[in-house]
Amino acid sequence: MSSALPSTLPARGRVAVVVGKLLATASQTLGRGGGTALPGLVAERLDPALTARLARQLGAGRVIVTGTNGKTTTARMLAEILHVAGRSPVHNRSGSNLMRGLGATLIAAAAWRGVIPRGSARAGVFEVDEATLPHAARALRPDAVVFTNLFRDQLDRYGEVESILTLWRASARLLPAGAVAVLNADDPSVASLAEAFSGRVLFYGLDDPAAALPEAEHAADARWCPICDTDYVYDALWYGHLGRWRCPGCGRARPTPHIRATAIERLGGERLRIVVDERGEPARAVTIALEGVYNAGNALAAYAGARALGVPPETIVRALESFAAAFGRQERIVVRGRSLRMLLCKNPAGANQALATLLAEERPLRILFALNDGVQDGRDISWIWDVDYERLAGRVSCAIATGTRATDMALRLKYAGITAEVERVPARAVDRLLMATPPGGEAFILPTYTAMLLLREMIAARAGTRAFWRQ
Repeated sequence: MSSALPSTLPARGRVAVVVGKLLATASQTLGRGGGTALPGLVAERLDPALTARLARQLGAGRVIVTGTNGKTTTARMLAEILHVAGRSPVHNRSGSNLMRGLGATLIAAAAWRGVIPRGSARAGVFEVDEATLPHAARALRPDAVVFTNLFRDQLDRYGEVESILTLWRASARLLPAGAVAVLNADDPSVASLAEAFSGRVLFYGLDDPAAALPEAEHAADARWCPICDTDYVYDALWYGHLGRWRCPGCGRARPTPHIRATAIERLGGERLRIVVDERGEPARAVTIALEGVYNAGNALAAYAGARALGVPPETIVRALESFAAAFGRQERIVVRGRSLRMLLCKNPAGANQALATLLAEERPLRILFALNDGVQDGRDISWIWDVDYERLAGRVSCAIATGTRATDMALRLKYAGITAEVERVPARAVDRLLMATPPGGEAFILPTYTAMLLLREMIAARAGTRAFWRQ
């Protein structure tokens, strides 16, 4: 575990904290958001070392969570575990995961003079953007880094997955001595990071044959071995390219997980029962208030991350069973007696898992598809053609497309055999979805990231629910 450094900041660091806190207060007061990025952006201009100085005050463990899909949910689970463990985590709960967001989070946790109260007894849980990892690793000097998975996402910003993997390998070499790399054994790309890391590695993975897919999905981004170019063979495939993989050419294969889920059972009522088997520990069953095989993977990642920080298994189980969904990630909000469930869809792999969740429903589906092409979404929306929307054909009673690329979404659905009404104005689209849903009924919203933030704000205002940054 890392030890906290003295909490005294130099004069310009104290000034940066004051300016950051004033900006956050102004932003919230004026209704311009939660101050989850701008305070960090301005403060780091005043003191480029501020984030590092504040982070080093946290002495009960610092952990980074990164990956293409699942990092927000995994980080929230991990924060809940550390809260139950009594470590009062500092956590960027809003999902603002660039360096400015990390800085804003630490500024919010600090007092006006730049001291984080009880910092030596507090932990830090930081969700970090995939491409930001090298900078975050240098500044935060984490005790553990949890990697969830690596899929295509925002190709215009990140490039192909090999670009991110190269960044991650470089980041692994930046980790301090004693840090733990928590790796998803089911993802060949993530598992390969063990080769670039000289410290302790903790593998986690799924191991329930009943959870395997009958056939491969289109959204697979690690199809062949980078060593010998031979196609991977799967003894079991969970989703995308995640599963029990092996290369028949050079013999590379999925590592045996230290922590694995040997049973995944859908209980209904948006709950999963997972049996966790850790080497040297008795198997433990945990029930989480989420659905989908991918969320079993998120829970397992959080479990492994907490074990890397020395949290006892029984504490982890207790915390996971009290966990509630993160905003926009299977979150349910009731509006006018109708239940709206929001499932973020920002790339092919994540969207396919959202569809799998919908298809577990027995009733006809009412769905609002919201497709934006903002900077945070990625300008290139061609990824929607790799999503298996055809699986929804014949199951949808109401389909509405909205967002800046609503017509593109409607066209994609047409080719999938689904007729969608186009409503470019998001507020009107929500109203139409509500009108199509009977009292006591349920509807779904599948938005990209910026669409999710906008729609959630609208829906929260109508439902009297707090904005996501106030949660």
